Amino acid sequence: MNDTAVALGDLDSSATRELVGNFRSSMQRIRGEVRKVIVGQDDVVEHLLITLLVGGHCLITGMPGTAKTMLVRTMANALGLTFKRIQFTPDLMPTDVTGTDIIEEDAHGHRTWSFVQGPLFTHVLLADEINRTPPKTQAALLEAMQEQSVTVRGNRHQLKPPFFVLATQNPIELEGTYPLPEAQLDRFLFNVVLDYLTADDELAVLQRFTTRVDIPPVEACTTGEDILKFQWLVRQVPISESVSRYAVDLVRGTRPGDPRATEAVKRYVKFGSSVRATMFLALAAKARALLEGRFHVTEDDMRALALPVLRHRVLTNYHAESDGQSVDDVLRSLLTKTA
Repeated sequence: MNDTAVALGDLDSSATRELVGNFRSSMQRIRGEVRKVIVGQDDVVEHLLITLLVGGHCLITGMPGTAKTMLVRTMANALGLTFKRIQFTPDLMPTDVTGTDIIEEDAHGHRTWSFVQGPLFTHVLLADEINRTPPKTQAALLEAMQEQSVTVRGNRHQLKPPFFVLATQNPIELEGTYPLPEAQLDRFLFNVVLDYLTADDELAVLQRFTTRVDIPPVEACTTGEDILKFQWLVRQVPISESVSRYAVDLVRGTRPGDPRATEAVKRYVKFGSSVRATMFLALAAKARALLEGRFHVTEDDMRALALPVLRHRVLTNYHAESDGQSVDDVLRSLLTKTA
C-alpha cells in the first residue's frame, strides 16, 4: 500500500491510504445497493461507474423494457446524487432543458429579470429517448456536456459538479427520430448496449418484482464531494508509455487512411475516431484498473473498453451495409489484429 501511495501522487501516504480504502468500500457498497433493484447487467453497471469516475457522459442504447431508466435512477440514488429526468419529445424546446429568464415584479412595482433553472441543473441527468427531439434541443445539451454551463440571453450559468448526462435511445423505432449529430456523439464517453437478460436473470426479475408492490429502497453510499475525490484518484493511476502507445495505435487503426488500419477498416469505414477517443480510452482504462484493485493500466483494460468507447465514433460506409457488417464487427477485427 505504501507503493500505491507513492504512485497515486501528491497526498501523504496516510491520506492516500484512506482515500483508496474509501474508494474500494464505496464501490463495493454501490454495487450491492444497485443489485437490490437491478438484476444482472453487471457489465453495464461497471460502465456507468467508469463514466462517473472519469467525469464523462454515457449513451445507453437498448430495447424498450430493459430497465434503462430504472438503472440510471438506482445508480443516482446509490451515489447520493441529485437526479432529474427529461423525456425528450418532438415539441421539446431548448429552454425546457436549460431554463429561462422571467420578469418578476416586487412589492414596489419594480421589475427585474430572474433566471429559473431547468432540469439540467442537477448531478445526474437522464435524457430519455434523446433521439426523439429536434437538433435545436439536442444542441442545448452540448454546452452543458462540454463546458458544464448553460448560456441564456447571453448570461452564463455554471452547473455544480459533478454533472453527468446519461442518455438513452431506442435502436428500433426510427420513424420520427432525429439521429444525434457526430459532434454530440463524440462527447459521450461510452455508447453502452443494454441487451436482454439471460433466462435465469429474467426468472429472478419475475420472482423479485411480482411479489411486492414497491421497489426495494436504495441507500446513498457516497456524496458529490466523494465522487470528485474519486475522479482525482483515477487520474493518478499511472499508465506506461507502451500501453499509451497501444491506445494511440488502436484508435488510429480506426481511420481508413492510417497504415495501422485493417483491411476491414479500409473497406467498411468512412470516418474513424477522433483524438478525444484516445483520451477517453486511457481515462476509462485507468478507472477500470482501479475498480479491479490495480494501480496500473494494462492493454487488457484497453481492449475490454474499446467497443463502448469507439462504436459511436466510427462511421461505416455503404459497403458495410451491403455486406451486413456492423461497426462492432469492424472493431472486433481490429482488436483481433492488435491482440
